[in-house]
Amino acid sequence: MSRNIIIFDTTLRDGEQVPGAKLNIQQKVEIAQQLKRLKVDIIEAGFPASSEGDFRAVQEIVRSVGDSVSITALARAVKSDIEAVYESIKLAQNPLIHIVLGTSNIHVEKKFNRSKDAVLQMGVDAVKYAKTLMPQVQYSTEDASRSDFEYLWKTIDAVVKAGATMINVPDTVGYAVPEEFGDLIRRINERLKNVDDRVVLSVHCHNDLGLATANTLQAIKNGADKAECTINGLGERAGNASLEEVVMGIKVRENYMGCSTGVNTSELLRTSRLVSHLTGLDVQVNKAITGDNAFAHSSGIHQDGLLKDKQVYEIMSPADVGAESMELILTARSGRHAFKNAVERLGFDKGGDDDFEALFGKFLALADAKKEVYDHDVFDLVLEHRSMASSPKQLFELDTFEVISNDRCPTATVALRKGDERLTGNSAGEGPIDALYSAIRAVIDLDVELKDYKIGSLSRGKEAVGRVSIRLEHDGKTYAGRAMDKDIIRASGIAFLNAVNGVVLDMQEQ
Repeated sequence: MSRNIIIFDTTLRDGEQVPGAKLNIQQKVEIAQQLKRLKVDIIEAGFPASSEGDFRAVQEIVRSVGDSVSITALARAVKSDIEAVYESIKLAQNPLIHIVLGTSNIHVEKKFNRSKDAVLQMGVDAVKYAKTLMPQVQYSTEDASRSDFEYLWKTIDAVVKAGATMINVPDTVGYAVPEEFGDLIRRINERLKNVDDRVVLSVHCHNDLGLATANTLQAIKNGADKAECTINGLGERAGNASLEEVVMGIKVRENYMGCSTGVNTSELLRTSRLVSHLTGLDVQVNKAITGDNAFAHSSGIHQDGLLKDKQVYEIMSPADVGAESMELILTARSGRHAFKNAVERLGFDKGGDDDFEALFGKFLALADAKKEVYDHDVFDLVLEHRSMASSPKQLFELDTFEVISNDRCPTATVALRKGDERLTGNSAGEGPIDALYSAIRAVIDLDVELKDYKIGSLSRGKEAVGRVSIRLEHDGKTYAGRAMDKDIIRASGIAFLNAVNGVVLDMQEQ
């Protein structure tokens, strides 16, 4: 009988730790709703003790999807963190407290500066306290892959006896290799089943050596019942195990793996694109499963083989991951039903009736101006509408601009709106974009610097897509912005303002 592997998505916690991937509450809820459609088993919604904004975001995710998806959040092995998790997720139908504490020598000696026995006792006490609040408690042995095995096992044995219902074994720094990590999981699994065979064994792998997916699959093959992953492999440094790669690795090689998942794989591409758009982080074109070239074939030999039989060069169908859904071009005559279908097909919830009518009105205005509306137009329309709806009077909008480009002294003049207020400024720069951004910085009263800027095209080259990341000077945080327009300068300006609005929303949530 095939085992069912629990898929734990940590995009909204570990994935959001990528510099520049800061999400506001509405964006986190949008992703959580799509993860529900994807049918992941558990969503790790955040780290509620880290900030008031993160605490409220976890609560909103619970209200949005907590009736059908298990929700957890991260806590260090201290009472205040555990209480923050409890208060933020307690209304979920199936909540889970997740506690993390290091077990490697370097963590125990350098991070905690305590004895091994003292650190172990911290973990036991944390689990016992969490069990007084909720029945389901996961314990993560941070940096397990670099830990002394007997101390690692001693910790696992102690926290299971204290009440932990899930044991997570992380390769926190991406140090493990598949054969070694698989053997570690096999040894833990054999002992754990003798202690309490109801305890779920889990893994959480990082990708520093490019082995996160391989390590995860090897761990599952050796007895792990749960895999922690992120969409697009997002995460600190080189990222985490990619959910889409792990899930499709299990699905395509199900006979070898001897297990399956409950994930709706036809939603993988939509989920990947939603996360990419909201975080402003592009998916590399040759990324497995969800990259633009994942199912592209340019070689004449490959094309010839595919025309004869797709199985010659394809081990899975594009439709399996949602890559063959036909794009419908919308016009002002398409109507509410077609527009609603496009919104939901792209991974968004249509919202309440009043909100949808307001969004549909904006669509009609866009369709009148553009005549033909593509998927990416709808994507940007929904994102802009939801962003403005979450804080309609306090975000910056580009009203008018004038940029003069020459080889002597490019200049720019801008007028921005912030609620009912109209703000103007002007500046010179080394080029037209630099002048525009300097003029915007003169108006917004925020100390930010440009970190990265890209411009691309969509709609057969008819429209420009600007992507910007900025750094806040006082704390070094980075924020991403994206915008699309037929005018390259306007797309660049709006993208910059969208990144600035990320700073504004972050300040509002703190």
